[in-house]
Amino acid sequence: MKLVSTPLCLVLASAVLTLAGCSQKPNRPTPLQTAPMGNSNLNPSNVDTSLAPGTDLTQRSDDWDPNGLNRAALAGNTVYFDFDQSAIKQAEREKLKAAKEFLDKNPTYRLVLEGHCDWRGTAEYNLGLGDRRAAAVKKYLLSLGVVADKLETLSKGSLEAAKNADEATMGKDRRVDLVVSKAK
Repeated sequence: MKLVSTPLCLVLASAVLTLAGCSQKPNRPTPLQTAPMGNSNLNPSNVDTSLAPGTDLTQRSDDWDPNGLNRAALAGNTVYFDFDQSAIKQAEREKLKAAKEFLDKNPTYRLVLEGHCDWRGTAEYNLGLGDRRAAAVKKYLLSLGVVADKLETLSKGSLEAAKNADEATMGKDRRVDLVVSKAK
């Protein structure tokens, strides 16, 4: 009589255990079913969801993403660039003055300056150009009196650019987005 090898026994045993496992997930109770005894008036319509006074917690509005970034606050202040350029055009400078005023009125916020490029050029070149664009915007904001620790630069290069786009679309891809961030 031949004995079965140990590795084969382990494989067979694990297969039997796997097949014998539960075929159905248990029903989980709802939060209302787990409420403390005697609290019968606990239902979603009368639960107080307001925050306690004096806490640092704030309700998140729809404009803030889970990472604490607000792309909508200064969306109208996006700075646009000419092809293969990182110099800020005169017409775009008013947008940055408005961004400085926004930071003056909201001292707890910071700005993330995201540099973008159109689809033309290599990925490496476009990351460098996006970085130069973000750095130019940072330098201009610093010249307006914005404190350096309120500004952060990030290059996205052509990662979000429309491929094989027309000239109007490419013009919108050559930009620096001003993204509001909560202070660290």
